[in-house]
Amino acid sequence: MRAFGQSSSARPVLPEANVLIHLVCRRRRYADRVSSSSGRLFRLTTFGESHGPAVGVIVDGCPPRLAIDTAEIQRDLDRRRPGQSRLVTQRDEADRVEILSGLFEGRTTGTPLMMMVRNSDQRSGAYDHLKDVYRPSHADYTYDAKYGVRDYRGGGRSSARETIGRVAAGAVARRLLAEQGVEVLAWVSQVHDIEADVDPAEVTVEQVEADPTRCPDPETAGLITEAIDRARRDGDSLGGVVTMVARGVPAGLGEPVFDKLDADLAKAMVSLPAVKGFEIGSGFAGTRMTGLAHNDPFQTGPDGRPSTTTNHSGGVQGGISNGADIVCRVAFKPTATIASEQKTVTTSGRPTTLAARGRHDPCVLPRAVPLVEAMTLLVLADHWLRQQAVDIFPH
Repeated sequence: MRAFGQSSSARPVLPEANVLIHLVCRRRRYADRVSSSSGRLFRLTTFGESHGPAVGVIVDGCPPRLAIDTAEIQRDLDRRRPGQSRLVTQRDEADRVEILSGLFEGRTTGTPLMMMVRNSDQRSGAYDHLKDVYRPSHADYTYDAKYGVRDYRGGGRSSARETIGRVAAGAVARRLLAEQGVEVLAWVSQVHDIEADVDPAEVTVEQVEADPTRCPDPETAGLITEAIDRARRDGDSLGGVVTMVARGVPAGLGEPVFDKLDADLAKAMVSLPAVKGFEIGSGFAGTRMTGLAHNDPFQTGPDGRPSTTTNHSGGVQGGISNGADIVCRVAFKPTATIASEQKTVTTSGRPTTLAARGRHDPCVLPRAVPLVEAMTLLVLADHWLRQQAVDIFPH
C-alpha cells in the first residue's frame, strides 16, 4: 500500500498514532522557522550569525510616510556596538547600517524595511579550539541538542550580534512613537552588588550617556568602573540590572489576556541574550507590602483623565497601560565567557578544562542599555498599532 504521491520504494504509510506524531513534529519544525520573528503588526525578523557575512532585520508593518533619518538608526547602533570603551569587548566593528528596501526619499514606503550591518572584524580562528568543546553556561550544548549542529564561531545565532537587528528596528519604532509623544530611556542601575539611586521620573539621556558605564549616578558609575576593571583582571565577569522608563505612553495599550502589555514586555526582555529576570513596577519588592500600601490611588489629572498618585503598578494594570510611566527592571547574568579555567566536557563526553580566548565583555550591562530600549520600543510600537484597530470611535 502506498500513500498518495509516494513511489513503491517510499516508506510505508505510518500507523495513525505515528501520523499524528509526524504532523506534530512538522508543526514544530514550522514553529522553528518563524522563531526569529516577533510582533503582530509591527513585525520584525532578524537574520545572520556572529561570524557570517552580515546581520540584520526585516521590519514589516511599519506605516508609510514615516520620516526616517539614517543617522538616528546609526546612533542607537553606535551605543550597542563593541569597542566603544575599555569596559566592553574590543572587537572592532563600525556596525554601519545599510537600508536595502522600504525607504524612499527619506520616508518609509509601507513595504518591508530591510536593514543590514556587515561583519568586518571576525576572527573565526580564535574559536577553533571550541569546535568539539561545550562552553559552560553558553548555548553550545543546547543548540546541539536541539538542531544537531551548531556554529561554534562566536556562538553563531546565539551571539549577541543578533541584537543588531533588534536595535535597528527599535530605532525605527522610536521614531514612530516619538510622533505620539512617547519617550523610552534605559540605564545601568546595578552592577554586581553596586546599586545606583536614580529617580526614573528625572533621569535624562544626557546623564546616561555621560559615562561609559551608562549609569547616570556619577559616584556609582566610578565604583562600577572599578568593579568591571577588577573582574577583567581576575579573569571573571559581572552581571547587573538595567532599569527602563517609558514616558508618555497613552492609557489603553495591551491585549488581554495572553498579550498583556507587561507579558509581552517580559517575553521581549527575556528573549535577549544573558537576561535572567524581569520586574515591572514594584516587582518582587511588592510582595513585602500590604495591599493598602501597594495600591495606586486615582486622582483627576490636568487633562481631566484619571491618573495615579503612586506607581507601584509600573504603568500597567490588568495588562493594559494606565497612562503612568512604565518602569521595569531587567536582570543580566554575568558574562558566560571568562578567562579563568573552568571544567567542561567535549562533544564526545570527555572531561576537559577551558579558559576562554578572544575578545569578550567582562560585563554586558553598558551595551545592554540600547537593547532594553529597543525591545521596549518594539513592543510599544506593535501595541500602539494594534490599538488603532480597537479605538476607532472616540470615547
